Amino acid sequence: MTDTTNLGPEDAKLITLARASRARNAAAEGAAVRDETGRTYVATTVSLPSLRLSALQAAVAAAVSGEATALEAAVIVTGAAQPTENDRAVLDDLKTRTVVIAALDGVPASITRR
Repeated sequence: MTDTTNLGPEDAKLITLARASRARNAAAEGAAVRDETGRTYVATTVSLPSLRLSALQAAVAAAVSGEATALEAAVIVTGAAQPTENDRAVLDDLKTRTVVIAALDGVPASITRR
């Protein structure tokens, strides 16, 4: 179900964190995730000659390294209209309940609750 209303304060906070991280690093995308215990992880696109990760993949890698096994919510701040196929697979791997795609200005383009 896609719904662009009823964004709770915790999910709005994820947008703020993802936008700030993206701006600080001048990255293509920013992402923030909240795990099943409420811990938050933030990352930006990684684009090195030897390593390429989307912002979501980098945030999820940090969460999994911190022992997360599921995600309550994930936010991707991006110019794209939807997650990539690889990002969708990562969201499925961690049974992500809420997925927010936000435009670069932070306005939610879509909110999907699963």
